Amino acid sequence: MTLPERQLANAIRALAMDAVQAANSGHPGMPMGMADVATVLYSDYLKFDPTDPKWADRDRFVLSAGHGSMLAYATLNLAGYARPTLDDIRNFRQLHSPCAGHPENFELEGVETTTGPLGQGLATAVGMAIAERHLNAIYGDDLVDHRTYVIAGDGCLMEGINHEAIGLAGHLQLGRLIVLWDDNKITIDGSTDLSTSEDIGARYAATGWHVESCDGHDPADIRRAIDAALTDNRPSLIACRTIIGFGAPNKQGTSATHGAPLGADEIAAARNELGWTAEPFVIPADIASAWAAFGEKGKKLHADWNDRLATSEKKSDFETRLSGKVVPGDAFKAYLDGLVAEPPKVATRKASENTLTALTADIASLVGGSADLTGSNNTKTSSTKPLTKNDYSGRYIYYGIREFGMAAAMNGMALHGGVVPYGGTFLVFADYCRAAIRLSALQQQRVVYVMTHDSIGLGEDGPTHQPIEHLQSLRAMPNLLVMRPADAVETAECWALALAQENRPSLLALTRQNLPPLRHDVTENLCAKGGYRLRDASAARKVVLVATGSEVSLAIEVADKLEAAGRGTDVVSMVSTELFDEQTAAYQADILPDDALIVSIEAGTTFGWERYTGHHGLRFGIDSFGASAPIEDLFKHFGLTADAIAPQILAKLGN
Repeated sequence: MTLPERQLANAIRALAMDAVQAANSGHPGMPMGMADVATVLYSDYLKFDPTDPKWADRDRFVLSAGHGSMLAYATLNLAGYARPTLDDIRNFRQLHSPCAGHPENFELEGVETTTGPLGQGLATAVGMAIAERHLNAIYGDDLVDHRTYVIAGDGCLMEGINHEAIGLAGHLQLGRLIVLWDDNKITIDGSTDLSTSEDIGARYAATGWHVESCDGHDPADIRRAIDAALTDNRPSLIACRTIIGFGAPNKQGTSATHGAPLGADEIAAARNELGWTAEPFVIPADIASAWAAFGEKGKKLHADWNDRLATSEKKSDFETRLSGKVVPGDAFKAYLDGLVAEPPKVATRKASENTLTALTADIASLVGGSADLTGSNNTKTSSTKPLTKNDYSGRYIYYGIREFGMAAAMNGMALHGGVVPYGGTFLVFADYCRAAIRLSALQQQRVVYVMTHDSIGLGEDGPTHQPIEHLQSLRAMPNLLVMRPADAVETAECWALALAQENRPSLLALTRQNLPPLRHDVTENLCAKGGYRLRDASAARKVVLVATGSEVSLAIEVADKLEAAGRGTDVVSMVSTELFDEQTAAYQADILPDDALIVSIEAGTTFGWERYTGHHGLRFGIDSFGASAPIEDLFKHFGLTADAIAPQILAKLGN
């Protein structure tokens, strides 16, 4: 006998209210309100195989409204995934439980992306949809033919990143992207009338989306709306009119169900209202069996796909692409050799472009872009034609002035697999995409941020565009590899290191101004040490100058003056503090010995450098905002010249 769909949906509601109650923490309202929509999605539309959560051609399901994490945990459990188990759900929001307060991709294989910061899930899904269309253009429908579904709440649609994300999706006509909006008219503060009066459907339509609406508690109407979305070549928004906390008779439809347990009395009343008689955390056998059947359909689709893959002439290339392994090839090696033969004096942003020219020729999975700064970031190469709605095989995305949206989309591409994304903007605008960079790091994704104009060295654009605190604030972010190369060789080495990081993002801080060549040997990637001795002291060592990026050549000038005064001076290029901190204690002690005066030089805040210089060392930098002037005038004004620095070091040494 076929069970009523409401009973299947009630299994989600029961697990949600029981888990939140047991934890005395959480958000039961959204899972209870969207349970009917999720049930229809899993039963009739979502392509998945619970025995292989990483199947390459599965549909992607993103719970952008991540506070309603129990909807994800309940559906994964009911649909037959190995985790979370019911014991995992019983331990919802407890230490070491994979059922965290918000869905986290590194805790459960069935979770496609970490969500919680509202709007980012939807924006990440845009990147997933881009990756699907790109790979489809290369490998065809036989191997790549899936959709990206999103459940989003009012908060996801209010956040500013939503504007950036839907504009990009509409422009690229990502018709495989379907957003199911939990249109329940409630936020934490109360009714949405308190804070918004916009016509959301009209806003989406204006950006090129197909818009539908449905009764989110009527399975037939939900199917009608999804079917309409499936036949439209535009991305689709479906406004699912729901009642938050559906089934809780005294609290449903109010903010009381949004972010707090219902309470024992209300749960008892809800069980009676829903006709749910099972004990907490118990799923009746007939309901469990019906949910398990949803996954069986996906297993058959997966088996058919495996047959197509086995006979495809593109099998080897596809599997290599999806493995994520990328290795610089002959073009990159030839480029390195050229740097030794003819050392260039170039800005590191230009050196990055030259490196990328070789890398994109070698590595087809590299997909780049820029937030409307292509000519400044130097991120486009001859191998990367534009990715457009008319040609998804392109490898360069014109993101427009959407730094945050770009960063989130790159997260989605990395999470999808088959694409290694990189994107550019100015370093100062890391502030615009910091929340997405943080999720790159938290989710352990290989995303490469190409951030140019990395100091006052950008010159006349002035303090609004001159990063001061940015490098140190980004270095403070866990699992983010920040690299600031000093010349063309170091830039190439940093790119090689970025591509080798399979479990963390990288950020390259690059100059606008030309820098002299400092390295003339490429037999070993010295940047892999994070900090290394670029030049040894000639006289007995008294000083170690630690510098980064454009200030390494300045450190060489300072060292010349100190050596002329008889004070032996090492010069250390500190390309990456993260990589340096990962070296052995013995190596660090050799590079930064206790018997020398340690001096840091960086055209940014001096904050944080005391961890290397000690309290008795010297720190040269900028602890104010910048100014508008030619580069040479700025460095002189802020005391970042050899003539200004060398006398202070000599004075510290007692001369």
